[in-house]
Amino acid sequence: MTSLNREQITAALDSVIDPVDGQSITAKGMVQGIDIHDEVVNVMIAVDPERGPALEDLRQSAEKAVAAVNGVTTARVALTAERAKASGPQAAPQAQPSRPSQPAQPGQRPQGGGQMPLELPTVRSIVTVASGKGGVGKSTTSVNLALSLVAKGLKVGLLDADIYGPSLPRMMGLRDAKPTPSKEHQGKMIPPSAFGMRIMSIGFMIDEEQPVIWRGPMAMGALEQLLRDTDWGDLDVLVVDMPPGTGDIQLSMAQRVPVTGAVIVSTPQDIALLDARKGLNMFRKVNVPVFGLIENMSYYKCPECGHIDHVFDHGGAHKAADELGVPFLGEIPLDLKIRLGADEGKPIVDTEPDGDHAKAYGAIAEKIAAAVEEQVGPVEAPKKKGLFPKINFR
Repeated sequence: MTSLNREQITAALDSVIDPVDGQSITAKGMVQGIDIHDEVVNVMIAVDPERGPALEDLRQSAEKAVAAVNGVTTARVALTAERAKASGPQAAPQAQPSRPSQPAQPGQRPQGGGQMPLELPTVRSIVTVASGKGGVGKSTTSVNLALSLVAKGLKVGLLDADIYGPSLPRMMGLRDAKPTPSKEHQGKMIPPSAFGMRIMSIGFMIDEEQPVIWRGPMAMGALEQLLRDTDWGDLDVLVVDMPPGTGDIQLSMAQRVPVTGAVIVSTPQDIALLDARKGLNMFRKVNVPVFGLIENMSYYKCPECGHIDHVFDHGGAHKAADELGVPFLGEIPLDLKIRLGADEGKPIVDTEPDGDHAKAYGAIAEKIAAAVEEQVGPVEAPKKKGLFPKINFR
């Protein structure tokens, strides 16, 4: 294996010229971050936010230059309007400050950093599955809801937006899978597929035990590239498994990506619900419709006697939804089979499609489907009256 270093990447980038003044992007101090993981290289280039939309050719040139370095198998270059803090006499000149975002008007999405929103022309709708805190089963919920939408006859994609803690490769049984270059669309990657849908994650590019130590702009740049440079095909719904919390990635996703609606996952106890409220209010502030709350690990039903225990309390998410004026989408039980299925890459909706758990996920998916159709409208398709044909979950 060829050992890559920053000097090799910097030398390659020295050949990339800014068309405005004919200078190298390295000489101008535009290269703000180089991250190397084995044969995968990520680069951040700082630009004036007003020039960002016009510099796609420069970004592609930089990506080709890095990809041509011996030993590089995957090169990803992202543009950012943020620059690292200057230090020392040779520090790069600072980018001009971006114009402050204007408050969003009703029905209008605020735009951050003067950047243009991403366009995903083959993706009809995007649903983010979020949580205010970690450990509430958001990723497991994302996977099983996506499978429930596939069971309804929809074309579904699944994106792992948790750059720092990607889990979908394991949950979908794709730990050794890798994206492949698209022959039909130059510069795009065909993501791995499982259970009838295309799945993309940063976890396909790095070792499962390798930590991702990136600052916010670099992480968001990588996420935008996963969205933009993936050949999703024609999708009815792209389900996005968000990272927990309300940080840079969540805010940037809401501002830069045409999100159709958000779903909030919580457990019943007060501390989880407090964080769920924060997540919900974040989406409201950026005018992303909130489709509702899901109460995960809602109860435990003994498989032997049928007795129900409310291990983490019960009904908190339903009450919070009522207080916040959003729909309560449903309850998912606490069950060892759900957890084991996620760990083994065998989601419960696929392994037990007629079971009680699949019914619970299916009922929630039905409500999400109706909410999406309300936002984007029906689509014309043979033998379908709407985007989401009704399926009876037994």
